[in-house]
Amino acid sequence: MSDDPILIREHCGDVLRLTLNRPDRLNAAPPEMFDLLRGAMAERDGARAILIEGSGRAFCSGADVAGGSGSAENPEAAVRAALTEHYNPTIQAIFDSEVPVVTAVRGAAAGIGCSLALAGDFCIAGRSAYFLQAFVNIGLVPDGGASWILPRLVGRARAMEMTMLGERISAERAVEWGMIHRVVSDDVLADEALALAQRLAAGPTVALGLMRRDIGFAMEHGLAEALAHEAESQSLARGSADSVEGGKAFLEKRKPDFRGK
Repeated sequence: MSDDPILIREHCGDVLRLTLNRPDRLNAAPPEMFDLLRGAMAERDGARAILIEGSGRAFCSGADVAGGSGSAENPEAAVRAALTEHYNPTIQAIFDSEVPVVTAVRGAAAGIGCSLALAGDFCIAGRSAYFLQAFVNIGLVPDGGASWILPRLVGRARAMEMTMLGERISAERAVEWGMIHRVVSDDVLADEALALAQRLAAGPTVALGLMRRDIGFAMEHGLAEALAHEAESQSLARGSADSVEGGKAFLEKRKPDFRGK
């Protein structure tokens, strides 16, 4: 386990568990926290799935701006630098991950914390969770990819509602909107999220990574291009050892033993 004061790293079998660890600040994220997240994902030491969660009663209450860009000599340049050099590369790294990413949310997922939560492939929320883009209340705009992520998850009308009205979206409503995977009781959230991450980690890692890539590609391209992209991915998946094992297991009527290769 890491000694980093603001991020805890732990290997749970084939799952890399990353815990935002500033509970006294509701895990408000300074740029360094996102740098540590990105670095941990890049150096995952063979982990076949990643779980991101928050310590204490919140997932992440947003970027930590105390003493930051607001007090800088040039606040406009400071906020741009924080986003382009720290926060945005980490959100991009999650979307570019070669392994599945699960996020577990209790309490606030606000601002950049909301973007972080929704960047995962599966977002599981406790009943205390809520998702908030309140930038409108301070004359700012959503960031961390929110303007890209939200309309793709919930459509334009609901994205406008969430960002322009700046109201909390409860975990139950987020499920109804198709924003997140599911809601569970807070007391089982950690166990349920880890179980899902472990299930993904036991899967065919090459194929799962290609699925992530294909879906991301298809969201930005037409059918013909998506079909060609799928054909390329299927060829790559077919060459994996897990594909061979999957075929043998199917013929032998047993559960496959995928090794992530």
